[in-house]
Amino acid sequence: MEDLGLPSVFRVGAFAAWAVTAAHRQAAAFLAARTGIETVPEVSVGVREAAIAFRSERYLRENGEAAFEWAPLSGDYRAADGWVRLHCNFDHHAEIACRVLGVPPDREAVAAAVRRRGRFDIEDAIAEAGGVAAAMRTREEWLAHGQSGAVGEQPLVAMTPSAGGATFAGVCGAGGTADAVASAEPAAGGAAGSATRPLAGIRVLDLTRIIAGPNAGRVLAAYGADVTMVRSPSLPTIRGLDLDLNFGKALRFLDLRGGAGRAAFLDLVRGADVVLQSYRPGALAGLGLGAAELAAVNPRLVHVSISAYGAEGPWGGRRGFDSLVQMAVGIADEGMRAAGADRPLPLPAQVLDHGAGWLAAAGAVEALNRGGGLAVDVSLAGVAAALDGFGRVDPAVGLAVPDPRMADIEDLLLRTASGAGTLTHVRFPGRVAGAEFGWGGPPPIV
Repeated sequence: MEDLGLPSVFRVGAFAAWAVTAAHRQAAAFLAARTGIETVPEVSVGVREAAIAFRSERYLRENGEAAFEWAPLSGDYRAADGWVRLHCNFDHHAEIACRVLGVPPDREAVAAAVRRRGRFDIEDAIAEAGGVAAAMRTREEWLAHGQSGAVGEQPLVAMTPSAGGATFAGVCGAGGTADAVASAEPAAGGAAGSATRPLAGIRVLDLTRIIAGPNAGRVLAAYGADVTMVRSPSLPTIRGLDLDLNFGKALRFLDLRGGAGRAAFLDLVRGADVVLQSYRPGALAGLGLGAAELAAVNPRLVHVSISAYGAEGPWGGRRGFDSLVQMAVGIADEGMRAAGADRPLPLPAQVLDHGAGWLAAAGAVEALNRGGGLAVDVSLAGVAAALDGFGRVDPAVGLAVPDPRMADIEDLLLRTASGAGTLTHVRFPGRVAGAEFGWGGPPPIV
């Protein structure tokens, strides 16, 4: 019988294993190229371990206590003509939503205001005000939307030469497989390769927050890369996610809007191999720190961007998070219908976030395999389209899969001492023959 991993009509377990395998194959190819191994090492990934890794933040415990909760105003609300989801985990996003709705920060008041307006009206009004919201669409409504077409025109993992040129598909471009493409020479910039740590000596700057981008950095750190988080001292973050997703990283605070911070960052870029960023498309370019500007400083740099809906199309540059994209593209509606529920039913994990992180990491390593000098782009909406392509399972089967509890996954957990106390967390999934995976230490305390 097929191992489905988690309860859903979507094949989330198979998709998780496929995404993890895509990254591991690139890491195996990189290790083979830089150590002179003629045959790329074998990769093995189990569905169960991959699926659990895709919901790692749910299992994180700080001294035995859960460390992550949704903010009180975040969630699904019934509108006059359907459903809309508000993302209010950051105070400024909650303030924008309440201001647009004309209500105080009270869930009942927000719910009453939403009921009086249409779902698309709320979605657009909050987005135009700088907030984040998404109306629940059917799959058919999304496929008819202009942004769906724009996403479909881009490869799942898009690669473009930093000096300009045509976009091509990385990692999954050949028939949907995750075949590795290794260059004859090891990537420039890193120190001599370890015999067991694929990315030993590779330097990564991680400018990301929340789940997708930090997960990409966490993956690269587990492969042995030297990953430094570059955080703004003025931007909010979420402690529980930081504790779960930043194992093996160092931390440095820099204000990229100031001259000193910008200069210090460019100094780091000169010695880096990879930059990960998940700011809204165009935001860093507006500061003179886009992919082209960084390539002028370091031509062999690999620049990896993760966005909600991509940089092109009517929603190019729109803010978004996994739970919102699930609403917009029809996933939550399909889940609701399959379960016969009376409200949106999301995936049993932040599959789009985690999937984007693994595929971004895979793209980063492939770009290194190709010699660097590439810009890599992944969007959550693109990941949703890839998940859609995996098909469905009978609801009577898929929704009956037990939802794994902490006690059910003890064999997949590690306990690590940290500045925050003992962290119980999900171990790194999968194996590459002859390679050593894992994190060099606990997450820094942000």
